[in-house]
Parts: sequence; structure tokens; C-alpha cells
Amino acid sequence: MRKIVHIDMDAFYASVEQRDDPSLRGKPVIVAWKGARSVVCAASYEARRFGVRSAMPAIRAERLCPQGIFVPPDFHRYKAVSQRVREIFERHTERIEPLSLDEAYLDVTENLQGLPAATDVAKSIRASIREELSLTASAGIAPNKFVAKIASDHRKPDGLFVVRPERVLAFLTPLPVARLPGVGQVMAEKLAALAIHSVGELRAVPTPLLVHKFGRWGLRLAELARGIDEEPVLATRVRQSVSCEDTFSEDHYLDELGPTITRLAERVWALAQRETRHARTVQLKLKTSDFQTLTRSLSPGTMPATATELAETALALRDRVELPPRTRYRLVGVGLAHFDESSPRAQDPLFAPQT
Repeated sequence: MRKIVHIDMDAFYASVEQRDDPSLRGKPVIVAWKGARSVVCAASYEARRFGVRSAMPAIRAERLCPQGIFVPPDFHRYKAVSQRVREIFERHTERIEPLSLDEAYLDVTENLQGLPAATDVAKSIRASIREELSLTASAGIAPNKFVAKIASDHRKPDGLFVVRPERVLAFLTPLPVARLPGVGQVMAEKLAALAIHSVGELRAVPTPLLVHKFGRWGLRLAELARGIDEEPVLATRVRQSVSCEDTFSEDHYLDELGPTITRLAERVWALAQRETRHARTVQLKLKTSDFQTLTRSLSPGTMPATATELAETALALRDRVELPPRTRYRLVGVGLAHFDESSPRAQDPLFAPQT
């Protein structure tokens, strides 16, 4: 039986801002740029009481919480704090699967501190985060990943919740089906049409019927409803792409995007220097003023060897856009993708270590 801990930092970006600026403590902090095109990156619990949530348009957040204090995001600082949280994890286990800067799965079936129970490990981690970083984290403990993730949200903020193996079914039964991983709004509506609203109601449906209705996903639904999840904690997640994008305050024509594409290519190139593998594809991403997203890509025989060459390749991908010339765009992005798993040659200039 595995012992899985899911750690979720509480309102991470907003909490870092409140920690570093005492004048923000106890106030509704919204981490976002102001403006019609911006979205909320994070909201403090004080702001959440007004209905402000991550990924919400900033202009709507401002309407919901007029007294909210908008703070521009500082991802460099958040990444530095996230690395320190990671160092605390590493004192307890080598099996760490980060999901984002502010949450991770930990397999503590065996732990480096020799603590007798997973609960003790979670308590130790949360105490270290509080003492060393002046931040709080919530933890969920369960015999598998998806139940641990649901559990970590059960007593937020600054909470801990344990779902023991014999209590998994009782814990899941009353939950809405939307709490299950992979069940989004569309799937929840399909299940509701079958009078399935809770996990318990889903469990009562014969597995063959779910498979008939939803194919292989129906089998997965049946397993989740029964608390079955054999997916291990993946200690390393292989990055499949490196990209940067920019959303404009005003829409632009395609032939006006050159300077932005060049700047984004330089940023992508800098990020790519940290990789130890080959990228095989250059990508250009565009989003039109009416929110149509399109991607153009090229896997050349010889990959760009400099930031300038990467920019030239990305710029050339504009010629593959078939939309009318007067189409306006609200977003552009540049990326490198399809990394080769083989080790790079020592003389390869694309991903050579920085000196």
C-alpha cells in the first residue's frame, strides 16, 4: 500500500506578496496586471471571499472586488521560493512529482527521515515551510494520487486531511463527479444527463454500461469511482516544449508582429540553454481577435544555432498562416518542441551549457 502526500501551497503567489510586503497582509490581494486583456494569476483568501479566482479576467475581478489591491506577478521570485519548498520536500523523499510551482505529489511510502507515518511526514513538511519560509501549505494524505489531491483541498487553507485506505470509498461517495480528475464541465453534463451527479451514483452504474457510453474513458471513470488509481508518483517529468507568449493590449496585424516574435525568440533561446536535449521543432502560436488559436510548426533538417536564427525561423512561419491579411491578432507565442531523448553532442551549439 502506497502512502501519497499531495502538498498545495495556500494562495501561493498572493501569499508570497503578502509575506514580503507587510502592508498587504489581511487585505484582498489580486496578483495580475490591470487591464482588459489580463487574467488573475492568484488571489489571496481575502479577495476570494468576493468571488475572485485564478484565471478570471482581471477586469471582472476588479468589478467583484473594487477594493482589491492589484500586484503585478513576479514569477522569478515565485520560482525561487518554489525551489526552497522543493528543497524541504527533498529532505523527506526522493519521489517528488511537481505539478506546478505551488503543488506536488510525494511518495512517502518510505521516507528519508524515518518517520513512522505519512501524517508525520506531512506535518514535518508543513512545519518547515511555515518556520523557514513564513508561508502555509495544505496537505492531503491517501493511498493514491488523485484521492490525496482531493484531500488537500478539503481543509484549506493551512489544513491537513487524511484518507485512510479503508475510508476511501466513504470519502469519495458524496463528492460531485466534477471532483474526479478529467471530469470537466462537458463530461459532468453528460453524466448529469444520465442522472449521475455524485461519485456514489457513478459507482452504482455497471462498468460495461460506462464503457459502452464512453469507451475506454468509461473504464477509467469506473475505477476512479471505486478509488482505484495505480499511477505512480513520477519523480521526473520530461519537458516536452519551451515557449513564451505575449498578449497585446491592442490587436495587431500579422505583418506587425515581427519585433514581438524576435523578442520572444530571444527569451525562448535563453530558456533552452538550460536543457540538455535537442529540440526538433520550432513553433509559432497565434490567437486572433475572435479567440481562434492556430499553431504553425517546422522541423528543419538543421535546427537554429542562435537566437537570431530561431527568430528568423519563427518569422518565416508567418507565411504558413492562411487567414485573410487584415486578420488581427491578440496573442503571439514562440516555442521549441519535440525534444530528443538522446544526449546532445558535446559540440552541439543549440543546448550547450552556458559559460
